[in-house]
Order: sequence, then structure tokens, then C-alpha cells
Amino acid sequence: MPQKIVVAGSGFAGLWSALSAARTIALAEKQGEIEVIVVSPTPNLVIRPRLYEAELDNMNPDLQELFAAVGVKHVPGLVETIDTDARTLTVALIAGGHEAIAYDRFVLATGSQLFRPNVPGLAEYAFDADQFDSAQALDAHLKGLIRQPESDARNTVVVAGGGLTGLEAATEMPIRLRAALGEDAAFRVILIDTADKPGGSLGDEAAPYFAEALAFAGVEVRTGVRVTAIDATSVTLSSGERIETKTAMWTAGMRANALAAQIPGEKDEIGRVIGDSYLRAPAASGIFVTGDTVRAATDELGNVAAMSCQHALSLGRVAGHNAAAELAGSALHPYSQPKYVTCVDLGDWGALYTEGWDRQVRLTRAEAKALKQEINRVWIYPPAADRDAVFAVAHPDFVIVP
Repeated sequence: MPQKIVVAGSGFAGLWSALSAARTIALAEKQGEIEVIVVSPTPNLVIRPRLYEAELDNMNPDLQELFAAVGVKHVPGLVETIDTDARTLTVALIAGGHEAIAYDRFVLATGSQLFRPNVPGLAEYAFDADQFDSAQALDAHLKGLIRQPESDARNTVVVAGGGLTGLEAATEMPIRLRAALGEDAAFRVILIDTADKPGGSLGDEAAPYFAEALAFAGVEVRTGVRVTAIDATSVTLSSGERIETKTAMWTAGMRANALAAQIPGEKDEIGRVIGDSYLRAPAASGIFVTGDTVRAATDELGNVAAMSCQHALSLGRVAGHNAAAELAGSALHPYSQPKYVTCVDLGDWGALYTEGWDRQVRLTRAEAKALKQEINRVWIYPPAADRDAVFAVAHPDFVIVP
């Protein structure tokens, strides 16, 4: 029987883990001896960085032809339990029932999910764009506002969280509301941030551009406060302010997928397994952790991979290669990604592009917007189902950042 590499997840890290593993197996001429299996609910890649946008077409491209082209098998299901001693996974099949899958190497690439603290009403009333289905629900809600009686609550959107997702969602929201309610509609978009300024994590050089973009979009900002309660028609802040709204959007923080907790070993404060330089889980033989489930050093300066597709693309390539290399007898490849950039979409104002961990501003407005659209609409999408073309970009050194 062939040895098995099982990859949990078909997001950016999971997809590229599988493609990279298939490449390494082919180069070692071990195709009949090692197989690659991807376990995920559907054979799709959700283009998660774009889910704040109004247009959701082609946000979950089908991977079946791509997997077939490189010899990767897909199992529709969810990994529920990981038995690290027996090297066995219990998979809840989408068609019903459970299946036990033994592995020789396992790659955890199940990503992350939005952090949802114990805020009254959050689960019942808040929207988000964290996953494809929740982005669809938000889109349907916004488009349905026009059918509701006009009121302050109907015409107000509150975005909770002033990080990059919150900034992108808030500056895009006026565009979406004009499309939903009419070009001349009166509405409010309010961004709530616990910090003293939205986007503060990107440093002092970027902050004025974020402030300018928010003002350009007409977004109101409340800083130094948090959401303490949400109901069907309002949001209450820690300052005591109550804002009438029927659309509260939650974007505040991320946590590693819960499966990471089943991997033995040390975790960081957001639930990621602390991996070694080859993205192995040090306390679990045969297991690799990648994407948003791993805390991995990007360089020798103390910088750590962020929960972003930029890092997931490279983390996936390295983890998949190394999982296959251990079985095929090939050389392992240490993870390193010293170049770091950010490109933040800021609605009609444009975008902001920075380079380096100190976030030096390089492009703004229309120039940065063109780059952002190239990244989001071309670079991060899966390649065509051409085996040779895939293998040309699936090696662990390949990086797509500008």
C-alpha cells in the first residue's frame, strides 16, 4: 500500500501544501509509492481576502481539475479528531458517516476563524465576512435593506474592529450601501476600534493615510471603546453610547482553527502551534503545521508569519514539500520569508501599499489600488490545471509578493 500524506484544509496553505507535495513526489519518481489526500468540505479555494467586497462571484474557485492534473485525491469531509499516537484521523464525511484515515505524514492547514468573544447578541445579530457563507449572508442582508422601512437603524452600519479587515470593510461599505439603497441615499458607516487609531498596528507612517481614506469615505470613527452588546436594532459601546443599527459587522481578531489544540506541544496566544524551522510540530512525530495554524519565524530578526494569504502561500509550499521529502528521501527545506508587504484596499480613496515590518509607505491611492487588484484578482488565485505549469510554481522557494 502507498504511504499517505493527508492535508486537512483546501485554503491557501492547504492547496499549496498538496501541490508542493505532489511536485516533490514526482521529482523523486515516487508517484506510485506516496499519495496525497486533501480533506475539506468541498474541493474549493475560498478567496478569503476578498470577502469584504460587494461582488462575490468567483470567490470560491473549484479545484477538482487542478487536483486531478497533479494526482491529488480529495475527500469531502472535516477532520474531527487526530490520534497522534496511532497516526489516524477521524473524518466526518459530508455525505454522512465517519471514516478513519491513517496517515504517514499529516499537514494541518485548516486555517483560522474570526474571534467571537462573549458579547451579548454577537452570535445572534452580528454579520461578518470571515467565511464564504457568512459573506453571502451579509451581502443578502445589505441588498435586502431597501425593502425595509427607512429608519436610522436601517441606514446605519457599524463595523467593529479597526484592524486591516475592519478598515477594508468600512471603506468598502459606502460603495455597497449606495448600490443597495440608491446613489442619493443618506446613510452612516461607523467604525469602532479599541485602539486610539484604526490601523495602528501598521505604525505611525501609515496612520495618516488610513485617517484620510476613512474621512474620504465619510466613515465615522469611535476609538478607545469596544462593543459591549448587540441586539436587532442597536449596538452599545463601552462608553455608554447606543447606536441604532440593523447591520453590525464583526471583524475583531482571529484565532487558529480548533484542531490545532489537538496537536501536542506549545501554542501561542492565538492558538497556533509553535513549529520548527521545517514547519514540523516538535511534539508530534509525522505532523506538519502550516498557514494560520503555525507560529513560524519568517527571518532571523524575530518576525513571525502573520495570519495572511501572503504567508500562507509560502508556508503551504514548504510544509507540503517537507512532508513529501521525509517520505521520499529528499532534502528538507527550511521556511524563510524575509520580505513582508501589506496592501490594504481603502474603497474609493484607493489603497495603501507598504514594505517591510516597519511598514514603509511605498504606494498610495490609485497606484496602490491597481496593485491590490492585481494581487487579489490574479496572483492569489489557483493556477490552471496544467501539471508542468503547476510544478513550476509549487516549489518551496516560490514567492509571489512584489
